[in-house]
Amino acid sequence: MKSREIEVRTGSRERVHDLTQECADFVRECGGDGLLHVFVPHATAGIALIELGSGSDDDLLAALGELLPADDRWRHAHGSRGHGRAHVMPALIPPYATVPVLDGRLALGTWQSVALVDLNVDNPDRRVRLSFLSD
Repeated sequence: MKSREIEVRTGSRERVHDLTQECADFVRECGGDGLLHVFVPHATAGIALIELGSGSDDDLLAALGELLPADDRWRHAHGSRGHGRAHVMPALIPPYATVPVLDGRLALGTWQSVALVDLNVDNPDRRVRLSFLSD
């Protein structure tokens, strides 16, 4: 297994951050066939395979806003208003994804991208672990 950790700064707003290029660069360096596992070791972020750049990222944030409103209903209540929802989000968008790799290239669908989803406006610095598994 080969592994690399990357740093992502998400800023002070909810964000869907495209990781596709970093993932593609990593698996190209590794070469061959295998699996790319993408993992974010944070309790308030997730990894999604989604079309980006066509409004889908904003649609995802809007849908999460409806499912998990930023209000005072959350028992986990420290931090900014509605912070507890960021702790619930990884049950819907897990902190990991696995993508097939063929000949050093991500085997994503035509419009699929790998994205970090972060609702936690209190923590702008994220780490993402990329692991390439091959035989």
